[in-house]
Amino acid sequence: MAAADYGEVKFFGAGGSPFAARVQIALNLKEIQYQHFEENIFNKSELLLKYNPVHKKVPVLVHNEKPLAESLVILEYIDETWKNYPLLPQDSYQRASARFWSKFVDDKCLPALWKAAWTVDEKEREKAVEESIEALQFLENELNDKKFFGGETIGLVDIAANYIAFWLPVIQEVVGLKLLSSEKFPKLYVWGQEFINHPVVKENLPPKERLFGFFKARYESITASK
Repeated sequence: MAAADYGEVKFFGAGGSPFAARVQIALNLKEIQYQHFEENIFNKSELLLKYNPVHKKVPVLVHNEKPLAESLVILEYIDETWKNYPLLPQDSYQRASARFWSKFVDDKCLPALWKAAWTVDEKEREKAVEESIEALQFLENELNDKKFFGGETIGLVDIAANYIAFWLPVIQEVVGLKLLSSEKFPKLYVWGQEFINHPVVKENLPPKERLFGFFKARYESITASK
């Protein structure tokens, strides 16, 4: 069922951003018509700075000239405004739980994974690897035997965790880490494959080769400066 028309929607994103991809996936799952503005994060447009003067970054959603920033905030707004393909459960406890795990991904999981990949100091990296493994184990346990965190369909937590499904395996390959694997986290690994191969998700992810090249250049720059 296509989404109802609630006016003009603009989306400001950048192809390599997992946070922008969250919003784009949600918009397309709900079949919302929108105008897409592709931003260069190194040369931001005046429009982006106008609509997000606080953080000056993507993603930004502008609905009937009312701007919203921060991907999780935008996802909840989209879900409340367009009721088709719900991203959050109807049950109040399950809704609160989905919000908790989405915040867990942003506050605990992503910072640890980023540090584990890019921190130069060995002791700090070891600590970040430990924190990453602990965080991934929590997600593995929460997923349990469900196809998606949202059950049989993609929901808020799945979209929030898109970095783990797509970006993390690319970074692992570049830097020689092996945090997420079918041996260590079998359920989370299978979930990641299901998620990135969903037709809507797949068409809203950046080309893997381009992402690999970007992170390879970053890694070579970091290692050269050691």
